[in-house]
Amino acid sequence: MFSVVEVALAGVNNKFNVPAEMDASNEPSDEHVTNLILLCKNILQPIRDHFKMPVSISSGYRSAALCEAIGSSSGSQHTKGQAADFELFGIHNREVSDWIVKNLDYDQCILEFWSPNDPNSGWIHCSYNDAGNRKQYLSAEKLNGRIVYTVRSEEHTSELQSHSFISYAV
Repeated sequence: MFSVVEVALAGVNNKFNVPAEMDASNEPSDEHVTNLILLCKNILQPIRDHFKMPVSISSGYRSAALCEAIGSSSGSQHTKGQAADFELFGIHNREVSDWIVKNLDYDQCILEFWSPNDPNSGWIHCSYNDAGNRKQYLSAEKLNGRIVYTVRSEEHTSELQSHSFISYAV
C-alpha cells in the first residue's frame, strides 16, 4: 500500500533548489495527513496497482511558505495535502494522465510541461478533494514567462479544447 510518508516527505524532492531548513520545516498537520491518506487511497495507489510500477513523487505536501519560496501559489492544493506531482519512469506521462481521467475520481489532473515530441517530458500533477472533485483535465506550459493552463479535450486527445484560462508569472 502507498504510504502517506512517501507523499508527505516528498516535499520538493530535488525539483527545486530551496534551502534545506525550509524543506525540513515542511511538516503536515493532522488535517493534511487525512487529505494525504485520501490522495494515496484514491489516486496514487490505484495508479501503482494498474501500471504495476513505482510512482515517483517529485512534490507532495508543501507548506504555504515552501510553495511561495519555489514560485508556486500559497493556495496550491499541495498546501492542503490534496495534490502530488509524479511520474512513472518508462511510461509516457500522457498515457498515465489519460488513464487517470478515464478511470479515477480526481479533482485536477494536469499534464505539466509535456511535449508530444518528448513523451517522457514534464510530469503529472493530480489532486483529490474529498469535499467534491471538479474532474478538470488540464495541460500546463510556459509561454512568454508565464505558466498557461489549458483545458484538454474530453476525448483525451492531444488537441486542446479551449484557449488558456489561468496564467501566472513565474
